[in-house]
Amino acid sequence: MNTSLRDKWVFITGASAGFGAEGALHFAREGAHVVIGARRVERLEAVAAECSKAGAASTHFHELDVACTDNVKTFVEWLKGLTPRLDVLVNNAGGAHGIDTVAEGKDEDWEAMIESNFLGLMRVTRECLPLMMENSGSTIINIGSIAGRVAYEGGSVYCGVKAAEKQITQSLRLELNGTGIRVGTLDPGLAETEFSMVRFKGNQEKSDKVYEGLHPLVAQDIAEAMIWMATRPPHVCIDEILIKCTAQAAVHKTHRETS
Repeated sequence: MNTSLRDKWVFITGASAGFGAEGALHFAREGAHVVIGARRVERLEAVAAECSKAGAASTHFHELDVACTDNVKTFVEWLKGLTPRLDVLVNNAGGAHGIDTVAEGKDEDWEAMIESNFLGLMRVTRECLPLMMENSGSTIINIGSIAGRVAYEGGSVYCGVKAAEKQITQSLRLELNGTGIRVGTLDPGLAETEFSMVRFKGNQEKSDKVYEGLHPLVAQDIAEAMIWMATRPPHVCIDEILIKCTAQAAVHKTHRETS
C-alpha cells in the first residue's frame, strides 16, 4: 500500500537543477505542495512554473543558501508562514568542487563542500524538525553519494562529507526513534547532471569524459526513488538506498563501450 502525497508539504533544497529540480517536478505530479529553495532564484522560478503546470497543489520558492545560518533561519521562518507542518524534507543541496589531491587542495573548495554538504544539511534539518515532530509518518531524505561509501583519489573532502552525511542520517534515525519520523539516505552512483560541470569548474570536455562510453543515471532515476521512499506506509522506513547505473559495478569498475 502506497501513502498518497496529495496535499502533503514537501521541501527540497538545492532545487534549481539536477536531482532537486527533477524531484520537485515528481512531487508536483503527485499533487503535493512543493516548496523549493536554492541560491539561483531565477532558476527556481522556472522550476516552480513547471511544477505548477505538472499539477502541484501549490508551488513556492525562495532564495536559500544552506551555507549561511541566518539565511536558513530566514527561509524556514518564511516556510512556517506557509504551513504549520512539513511532510517531506529532501536535503539535496551540495556538490563537489575540484578533483585535487590533498597535497594540492584549495581551502575555498574544501570549505564550500563542508559548508553545503555537511553543515548545510545540519542547519536545514535542525530548523525544519519543529515542523515535523508532531507529524508521524513524515520523511527526511538525505541525498548522499556512493562517494560516502568508497573513497577515490582526488575525492578526499567530497568523500569525507558524504561519509559524514551517512553518519548524520544514522544518528538522526536513532535520535528520532519513537517520533514516527522516517530518516533515510539516497546514494547515487554515476549520474549525469550539472554535478561534473560544477566539479570541473565549467570544463565541458572534462565533464563529458566522466560519462563517456556508458549510460549513466539521470535525475529522473533519483527523483523516482525519492517518491518511492516518501510513499511507503508510515510503519516502513527506507534507511538506505544505493543506486548505480548498470555499467558501474563499483566506484573503480565501470564498463565503457568503445567506438
